[in-house]
Amino acid sequence: MFSTSNQIGVVSSFSELMNTEFKGVTNALCWFRNLEGDFKEIVNQLQLGENITEVFSDDLLNLQLSEKGNLAREIILNDLQLLTDFGASPSLNLLKCYERDDEFDFISTDVYSYHVDRSPVATDTFLCTYFGAASDIISNDQAEQKILILEVRERLKELHDGPELEFEDFLKENYFDLHYQAKAESKPINLGLGNLWRLAVDHPQQKVLPCIHRAPRENEGEYRLLLIC
Repeated sequence: MFSTSNQIGVVSSFSELMNTEFKGVTNALCWFRNLEGDFKEIVNQLQLGENITEVFSDDLLNLQLSEKGNLAREIILNDLQLLTDFGASPSLNLLKCYERDDEFDFISTDVYSYHVDRSPVATDTFLCTYFGAASDIISNDQAEQKILILEVRERLKELHDGPELEFEDFLKENYFDLHYQAKAESKPINLGLGNLWRLAVDHPQQKVLPCIHRAPRENEGEYRLLLIC
């Protein structure tokens, strides 16, 4: 279902996910999976301490699950181990919602806004939604960096109120340059459930544009179970 997008490369194994290079306009790789198992059962048994609660392997192992729930648990534990063995630091999160940034009425820097990730070292973003609403990505030619929108830029200059030479540093220090506005004709792609994704990050060695993505609006009364690193 994702193979029609030039932005997305579809792979069939974890090894292929890790070893396939981003190139051209392809800055998202998907290990497409139809997962068996009852992930809702896991979500229903986990305890939400805050709006975002990290779930550890021991927390999963302590759950009393049905056969389908246990199958879901084994899948999650295996994904965590695969990423850890690769050298990543995966985190499994039970999510009610993320913190919102409503400080300004003309720009937002929370994860519900289309954004890219940045790192000082070569790395990628990995994520998999097991239950709940899934994230969206958008191709780079269907979005505009918010700091290049004239009205937004003028408001940011007023907010900066400092030397022109320091303006670009101000934008980076406050993460304004990481956020994007979708164009009117844009067609976001939902990442779906169970798929393990690798998204390109902005870093010094990156050969492609970083992948623009956003967190979804949560479904009413429903938590999300998300692996991310």
